[in-house]
Amino acid sequence: MVEKNSKPQTKTLTTTIFKMTKKVAILSIILLVSVGFFVQSDKSKIDDERFISYIVNPKKLKIEFYWKNEKDKNFKNAENLRLWLNKKKQNLVFATNGGMYKKDNSPQGLYIENKITKNKIDTTTRGNGNFYLKPNGIFYLTTDKTAKICLSNDFIDNDKIKYATQSGPMLVINGAIHTAFKENSTNLNIRNGVGILPNNEVLFAMSKKEINFYEFAEFFKNLGCKNALYLDGFVSRMYLPEKKWIQTDGDFGVIIGVTK
Repeated sequence: MVEKNSKPQTKTLTTTIFKMTKKVAILSIILLVSVGFFVQSDKSKIDDERFISYIVNPKKLKIEFYWKNEKDKNFKNAENLRLWLNKKKQNLVFATNGGMYKKDNSPQGLYIENKITKNKIDTTTRGNGNFYLKPNGIFYLTTDKTAKICLSNDFIDNDKIKYATQSGPMLVINGAIHTAFKENSTNLNIRNGVGILPNNEVLFAMSKKEINFYEFAEFFKNLGCKNALYLDGFVSRMYLPEKKWIQTDGDFGVIIGVTK
């Protein structure tokens, strides 16, 4: 009896395996199509024609903040910084102005460079301008090359902070757009900012044309940034040769640069 039933059992088992394999194959195709759509969809968000953007992994490339050279002179713009770095055999691949500044080009608010606090945090509750559209925030890098953005009131200054710049207002706070921003606002301007992506990479972006705060914040939010910070307005510049976007003029305070 065992010998007589062995063939039907084998046939049934083979049929079952074939059906399972077919299902796995179909599911794999669906998964690949879904992933492909997701990647394409995400890429289209990043390649939004309204913005020039740059994504960097702080663990792989050096993100550093610059204000003055060894002669105590302001770098002022990407061209001066690029030439200075070239003399040190370093290649500048990206630069943007890194926050608001005063008339003397000194940082407005907290500024830490190479673990040295060069300007104290500004916790003033009242003031004019975007910096005081609370809450404002701080973009910083730790000694283990982790990039973070937090509310100014939540910032803890410890011996693990290598670079920090304070600016404002926050664009995205814990995944939500700043409540002061209005979707149809007519307050238009060139704007640049920074956000932290879900994979902990850093997203820098600048609008190519005048845009309101809501649309700018929405760009970061749609890419998954739980926190994003406004850096500056119409004076903003970006140096990004790989995308043929080369703005080397300007007269800034802090400059954020990436080198290879």
